[in-house]
Amino acid sequence: MQPIVAVVGRPNVGKSTLVNRILGRREAVVEDIAGVTRDRVAYDAAWGGRVFTLVDTGGWEPDASGRAAAIAAQAAYAMRTADVVVLVVDAITGATETDMAAAKVLQRGGKPVILVANKVDSERAEADVAQLWSVGLGEPYPISALHGRGSGEVLDAIRDALPEAAESAPEADGPRRVALIGKPNVGKSSLLNRLAREERVVVDSVAGTTVDPVDTVLVLDGQPWQFVDTAGLRRKVRSASGTEYYASVRTAAAIDSAEVVVVLLDAAETISDQDARLLAMVADAGRALVVAFNKWDLVDDDRRLQLEKEIERELGAVQWAPRVNISARTGRAVDKLTPALRKALQGWDNRLTTGALNNWLKDVVAAHPHPMRGGRQPRILFATQADIRPPRFVLFTTGFLEESYRRFLQRRLREDFDFAGTPLDVAMKIREKRGPKAR
Repeated sequence: MQPIVAVVGRPNVGKSTLVNRILGRREAVVEDIAGVTRDRVAYDAAWGGRVFTLVDTGGWEPDASGRAAAIAAQAAYAMRTADVVVLVVDAITGATETDMAAAKVLQRGGKPVILVANKVDSERAEADVAQLWSVGLGEPYPISALHGRGSGEVLDAIRDALPEAAESAPEADGPRRVALIGKPNVGKSSLLNRLAREERVVVDSVAGTTVDPVDTVLVLDGQPWQFVDTAGLRRKVRSASGTEYYASVRTAAAIDSAEVVVVLLDAAETISDQDARLLAMVADAGRALVVAFNKWDLVDDDRRLQLEKEIERELGAVQWAPRVNISARTGRAVDKLTPALRKALQGWDNRLTTGALNNWLKDVVAAHPHPMRGGRQPRILFATQADIRPPRFVLFTTGFLEESYRRFLQRRLREDFDFAGTPLDVAMKIREKRGPKAR
């Protein structure tokens, strides 16, 4: 395991900005309002030849209530489990009662603590940092996370405080990567907490609680899985703005980096255009797909009948995806999610031998030949599976194959072979006619 460095502090002192500065790229969502970061979010970082896990946290407040208390609990957990803690304070306002309370907690924890005074944008402002010795955590490091001033000294201090790296053999196979996506308040974070059997991420009835993608490694049925809880998407990325825009971009990136995506739909609500767009995003990205209808405990008989009609009408393009009906709140059928993930990934990884593919194709075409077009009938000469993840097939033909016929071949591939849960790409390469040989 890599050593863990937690960045903590009260709201809006610049923790996420410092995280982005350490990473050297804009990963954590940043906006000039308090409370944007709500969960503890882990990133891989490196400095001076050492690699470590950098954990961004929400604002810590000792007497918080409601959602703020849940955010503070996540920050407190990060403090307890970290190897090194970076406490960020606002150099402009100085040490507050909340900062002093955090310092007392950290002093009792016995972990190395690095005190960072942020928003020091000039040498003249450094003189005021000396008063932070009173916090009791040693020398304060004056920095400007926004402009990068002093960040190198903080990184050196982090590197020097890291524990010695433990030698361990690398795992042959890492966890399969799963992205949880869906509209706001559909229950993604509740599902992740239900699978983890603990409060890994903040859950609130207010839509839009999750902003940053949150990575969590879980062991389900003896197999490790890396889940990414993402922000709820209300609209298309290009239509979003501010925090929602950056959260949307992170969600799109989480889909691209995942192997299988779970799209959560609210079973108690009508399937919307945005739900259909999310499903299309996953299929277009070529990722394995599982559709999970959450809040099934709220569905009555009338709603079930209506939902079946909606599925037939709205989800026809992804009928190949495994479906599970669950309740993250009660735990109903959540154990069916792991088999569905395995089924989708099996199809995503599936490869046919060239011999088996062409023998199958010969029988299918003989029973259902391509219709005549303009007095001619294109023939399929040969087929090969060019790739997996997702499976891609190339048909070498004597002429253009109608799209409807290619869809027919896709459907038969799914029926006759194990390609559930994955998009299929069937392309064609038309053999060019050769002219008469020159003499």
